[in-house]
Amino acid sequence: MMPNRTMTDTLPSAMPRGKRPWSFAFAALVAVFATAASSLPAKAWWNDDWTLRKKITIDTSPSGQAITDMAGAPGPVLVRLHAGNFRFAAAKEDGGDLRFVAADDKTPLKFQIEKYNPLLNEALVWVNVPDLKAGAHTEFWLYYNNHKAPNASDAKGLYDSDTILAYHFAENGTPAQDSSIWANHASSAGRAADGALVGQGLRLDGTAAVGIPDSSSLALPENSPMTWSAWVNMSAPQPNAVLFSHREGGTGFAVGLDDGVPFAEAGSAGQTARTAPGAPIAAGQWHHIAVVADGTTITLYLDGNAYGNVAGALPALTGKSMIGGDNAAAPAAGDQPAADAGTPAPAGGFVGDIDELEISKIARSPGFIKFAVADQGTDPGKLVAYSEDEETSSWFTGYFAVILKSVTLDGWVVIGLLAIMMVISWIVMIDKIGYIGRQAKANGRFMAAFHDGESEFATLEPTEPVGDAAEQKDEDAREPLKDSSLLRIYDLGVSELRRRFARRPGEHILSDQAITAIRAALDTIFIKETQKLNRLMVVLTIAISGGPFLGLLGTVVGVMITFAAIAASGDVNVNAIAPGIAAALVATVAGLAVAIPALFGYNYLTVRIKDLTSDMQVFVDELLARMAEEFQPHPGAGEPRRQAAE
Repeated sequence: MMPNRTMTDTLPSAMPRGKRPWSFAFAALVAVFATAASSLPAKAWWNDDWTLRKKITIDTSPSGQAITDMAGAPGPVLVRLHAGNFRFAAAKEDGGDLRFVAADDKTPLKFQIEKYNPLLNEALVWVNVPDLKAGAHTEFWLYYNNHKAPNASDAKGLYDSDTILAYHFAENGTPAQDSSIWANHASSAGRAADGALVGQGLRLDGTAAVGIPDSSSLALPENSPMTWSAWVNMSAPQPNAVLFSHREGGTGFAVGLDDGVPFAEAGSAGQTARTAPGAPIAAGQWHHIAVVADGTTITLYLDGNAYGNVAGALPALTGKSMIGGDNAAAPAAGDQPAADAGTPAPAGGFVGDIDELEISKIARSPGFIKFAVADQGTDPGKLVAYSEDEETSSWFTGYFAVILKSVTLDGWVVIGLLAIMMVISWIVMIDKIGYIGRQAKANGRFMAAFHDGESEFATLEPTEPVGDAAEQKDEDAREPLKDSSLLRIYDLGVSELRRRFARRPGEHILSDQAITAIRAALDTIFIKETQKLNRLMVVLTIAISGGPFLGLLGTVVGVMITFAAIAASGDVNVNAIAPGIAAALVATVAGLAVAIPALFGYNYLTVRIKDLTSDMQVFVDELLARMAEEFQPHPGAGEPRRQAAE
């Protein structure tokens, strides 16, 4: 007898060589998909109650607006929505479901809706983007389409604490409201200017100005920094037309246009410093004017570019302010009319429109002013970009929600039956694939051991193993082969030999009749193993053939009900028919969803079962041939080879 080797010595060669390329190909495919998935951007969704979102990108890089200086907190970003970049029909009528979320898709942003008109498809929204960067791309999200959401528009927190006044002039017939945290609201209403640069503005006719009450937040000590800015549309050139003034007793600060030349002046009545004049601006056009005082120089900006300056600092600013006139020459408080009528403007009052007035108690950077001009101007295309809408792919939103809500009771019954059939078929496929896979691997290991001359399965042992150690060794060797059908066939063949040789000790000879009887026994176990392989395969055939027909039944019944409902109501139009037909087709889709995976699985399993069946047939023939070779007498030999060897 040759010494037996353990099964671990034969396992490396037991893998079916024809299946190794498929394993490597599958592993490579999984690795490719894993790498591709890891490289894709995250598709997180801030809140599933909002079904639409849009990415908004602020580009201050050289490829965009090229803003390199954004020192200090930036002002709010103006988001302009229109029919070309926003689906107004999907949002609430007042825009109350608008939400803005930071690039991390987790942090909600403060915002204020200045204008929302779904009839004209126009909306203006101010959004506080705190992490706005210079020379880079900054992204945030706009979410909408949630008709149950409350309106979250709120100016609180929109501006930083250094902004002491911010007027959008969006009020109609009421005094301008301050959007900063300081609540420096105007004391008089003024006249609204529809179609201003940013929504609604303030129209000044030179005879009535808008007063701003005295406030501790607007009062600045001497030599304080300050930034003043506004959009201006001059009707016609005027000498010394004052846009804004903050003076008391002739001492203070004023901004205006002198025959179309913007100026800023500060000081007392006897010593007033004015910025150097530049080229005049044209009437009937919107221009951005900004004044920055840093304690040593007062600089005037026109449309984001330095226009003129004057050395000096601001005096102490106290008292009331005025838009559209010089409050240094205004009438006494007791002579003023009611607030609703406006404050009379002295000679030199500005004639034209003004919009987006903002005052800060710090000196803003040139990049800050340039950003405001690019963002609020007539052509913000280089700065602000809007992506296409993204929609949630949930079964409970979009078109699927419409279809599923239209499915009738009979349709849900059919879909429920198909769902049960699908679950059962998938359980069968998973179970069979696992069972066949384990058997194929075990068969491969057994055949490697059977053909190995040093293995215990290489020769047919007619005697039982003796002793506990032998039994334990036999169990250890058989553990990796427990799922092998070939091992079970082998064991039956060996047991048939033992049973026959036990009746004639010492005489190990098989007659032709014995070989035939052993073949019959092996054919029996072969049939049983084949039945195990094919067990429950009928479930897949039922799913393949019955699933589509059951789905078709649900579709036909659903179409019948839809047409019956149309006939009863008399409402014949595509809007009445489409939901019912679409819902009826869901049953057919469900039937195909059951049949298609079952068809693929059935064909795959059939091929694998055929391979295993062929392996068993070949092994039965090989086992019988070895029995005949070792235990049948050869012509002229007189006795079998095994007995002669003994």
